Amino acid sequence: MFNKNKLNSVFWVSAITLGVFVLVGALFPTTFAKGANAALTFTTSSFGWLYLLAIFIFTVFLIYLVFSKYGNIRLGGQDETPAYSLFTWIGMLFSAGFGIALVFYGVGEPMTHFNHTPISGVEPLSEQAARVAIGYSFFHYGVSQWTVFAIVGLIMAYFQFKKKQNGLVSTSLTPLIGNRPRLKNGIDILAVVATVMGVATSLGMGIMQINGGLNTVLGIPTGIWPQIGIIAVMTVLFITSSSTGLDKGIKWLSNFNLGGALLLMLFVFITGPTVFILDTFIVGIGDYLTNFVNYSFRLNPYTENNWSREWTVFYWAWAIAWSPFVGAFVARVSRGRTVREFILGVMVAPPAVALMWIAVFGGTALHMDLFGGANIAAAVDNDITSALFSLYDQLPFSFLVSIMTMLLILTFLVTSADSAVFILSSMTTGGSLNPPVRVRIIWGVLMSSIATVLLISSGLAGLQTASIVAALPFTIILLAMTFTLYKVLKADDTFVQQGQTEKKDKKKKNTA
Repeated sequence: MFNKNKLNSVFWVSAITLGVFVLVGALFPTTFAKGANAALTFTTSSFGWLYLLAIFIFTVFLIYLVFSKYGNIRLGGQDETPAYSLFTWIGMLFSAGFGIALVFYGVGEPMTHFNHTPISGVEPLSEQAARVAIGYSFFHYGVSQWTVFAIVGLIMAYFQFKKKQNGLVSTSLTPLIGNRPRLKNGIDILAVVATVMGVATSLGMGIMQINGGLNTVLGIPTGIWPQIGIIAVMTVLFITSSSTGLDKGIKWLSNFNLGGALLLMLFVFITGPTVFILDTFIVGIGDYLTNFVNYSFRLNPYTENNWSREWTVFYWAWAIAWSPFVGAFVARVSRGRTVREFILGVMVAPPAVALMWIAVFGGTALHMDLFGGANIAAAVDNDITSALFSLYDQLPFSFLVSIMTMLLILTFLVTSADSAVFILSSMTTGGSLNPPVRVRIIWGVLMSSIATVLLISSGLAGLQTASIVAALPFTIILLAMTFTLYKVLKADDTFVQQGQTEKKDKKKKNTA
């Protein structure tokens, strides 16, 4: 049941707000899309600098914490042990984050940059274009993106497990804003709305990719009815998984996702151009490290080129829009780890898998185009949902691997939706660590309904744009949360130091 005394209003206002967006998108898809795109253009052109600066601040702050005395603080009791094994934990992080986006763009992004180079003066479809494509793809899926999830997760985990407070976004701002119910509810409502918008976008993206794969492999036509069928299967699976709780459904699916992804990556690594992939990975890492600061602050104020806004700013804003859900989920599964373990785990393990994935899949596709005339770049331009399956056509056992990939995409979708339902339910029941099954089912059905209506009305792009716009106020909130965490860590450390000094003084006095 809902917690009527606390957050019933958060649930209802969030649900009504989302309902209005869906209704407008369904009834007036063209007008809605135009308005949303206009808002996106204004947001990215006027505040792109803010997104880039915020991400860099998060990165520097987290690196500082790793090497500071605060890194030894445990997220829970001092003797508490982690609730999940390292493999399961990393699998949960990877699945709840941008796992589905990586499967979708692992071939699509490098080949897009290869065909439409982001650096002026670099010839498209050239060797240099291939190198730039991998370097920029590494940057977009590297540490920077995960700093957003790490900063939100760390803040929420600290307040939830160290300060023994609820796991709401607004709670972490209490030291800064005080106990103002309306303001706190507004922050939580924004978190819920941003989460649903971001997850609905990814669900639609994954559903279309499965449909594209079925079309390529089995000849099943692309269209709304096959997509509705996929949504129905996915909904049954993730509601069933959500009903079993974190320790069963999500845990099992996360292990399967990470294991399946590693198995697919190993297959392409062995059957593809192995040495070229290794060379691509090493060169890509070098380019990533060399250009990290330059890419982190790259905008195009002196030209009419909008590339940075369309890619880097878009990615950072999308990550921020996702951060309430991913951060809350990462916090929930990280109890018992130290601050240092948490930051290194979130900022190193998933990005490392992501970069290797891009090197294997993106590198193989580039090799096929550069030296085999496969023309995968043209396939990506034509239909990005079938790009990965076009790659498989050049490898052995393509049918079997394609089927396995579609199953992996489905389980990624189920895990993301499952995790999102759990966190949404927690957000709308006072930050409960074990929200009622009834509430999870309500959010599950609502999310699937939103995805279905958007696909029918062709309003998915409009809602995706709206989710990016929603990231703007949340960027300010995240900066405030970061400042608050530093204040709390400093105050708690001072309190501990004073306590230790008093104990020493008392011991000396008793000895004397």
